[in-house]
Amino acid sequence: MTVTNKSFIKKTILYNNHICLGAKMVNYSGFYMPLQYNSSLAEHMSVRNSAGIFDVSHMGKFILKGKNSEKLIQYLTTNDLSTVKIGQAQYTCFINNIGGIIDDLVIYKISYHEFLLIVNASNIEKNKKWINDHIKKYKYDDLKLIDTSLEYSLLAIQGPLSLFYAQKLTDIFLDKISFYHFQIGKFSGIKDVLISRTGYTGSKGIEIYVSNKNAEKIWNDILKMDKDQILPCGIASRNSLRLEMGYRLYGQDIFETITPIEAHLSWIVKFNKEFIAKKILQKQKKEGTYQKFISFVIEDKNKIPRKGYLFIDENNINIGHVTSGVYSPVLKKGIGLGYLINHNKRNSVFILIRKKKIPIQIVKLPFIKVSN
Repeated sequence: MTVTNKSFIKKTILYNNHICLGAKMVNYSGFYMPLQYNSSLAEHMSVRNSAGIFDVSHMGKFILKGKNSEKLIQYLTTNDLSTVKIGQAQYTCFINNIGGIIDDLVIYKISYHEFLLIVNASNIEKNKKWINDHIKKYKYDDLKLIDTSLEYSLLAIQGPLSLFYAQKLTDIFLDKISFYHFQIGKFSGIKDVLISRTGYTGSKGIEIYVSNKNAEKIWNDILKMDKDQILPCGIASRNSLRLEMGYRLYGQDIFETITPIEAHLSWIVKFNKEFIAKKILQKQKKEGTYQKFISFVIEDKNKIPRKGYLFIDENNINIGHVTSGVYSPVLKKGIGLGYLINHNKRNSVFILIRKKKIPIQIVKLPFIKVSN
């Protein structure tokens, strides 16, 4: 999302910290965010080999309270929230009436009648309206949606040594928290901090949900532990890290005209419950889709795929496009995601890079194996 008037660009509470660390700041989803501090490659490899910390406070943070909160979420999302226990999180998506993805999000079950929803920054207002419209439509007078996006920060500590360092700041046994589970307790001397075993890098790590007034203390306490092993990381390395895992990025790989079936996210679509556009997705699941999501590598190390590059067949006919592409620092080659049209009729697939026809190899995700 591009904002031309700088007065409308928001800042996270850690903006000055990023400036002091020499970060190159860019407009990302309407927020000034650090692109990189020194080297995005060094930041990427720090997360893969030791640890890195991200400020992801631009993400939307909603609290939904009330006895009908689970019932509403069940209808608005595709995954099955009834399987989630208190202290557990779930990845899912909001869909519209034609099955398109309004947003992908993570839901935390705080109690039987209270949920924390982490949504994409660019979709905060859209999601808020979508939820409130349905609260009014179904007359759920008991429900209350609270937008805490600008009151709370979200920090992500990621990497194989992340728990080792973070453990020094809490009495909660972090390695006892299962993947996609969370606990609320004291961290860095601050009470009532939500600590979850989640992240957007694929590497082992935690995410910390904390009030703005305490975010700077946690950020600084983590960074001063070991300046050689823990690097501050920006959105450039966050992008290359998520791509190595094949994680979708809203606005590039998934959007309102793409269904979760088309996006190869069938695993978060549960047909054992009722939800918006269920019949449409059931039909796609049974009959297939016109376009197919793919993940691919380019063996030529000098060729890097980029968003918008075209896929062509052996007859040079356009058969799709790249949605995300990057150089993988781990694989040392280009990797990417995209969509093919009428995929069942295709034999060979090439990518067009600077008018040159380059063969690609379609592979399964993730591109690399890591321990989380």
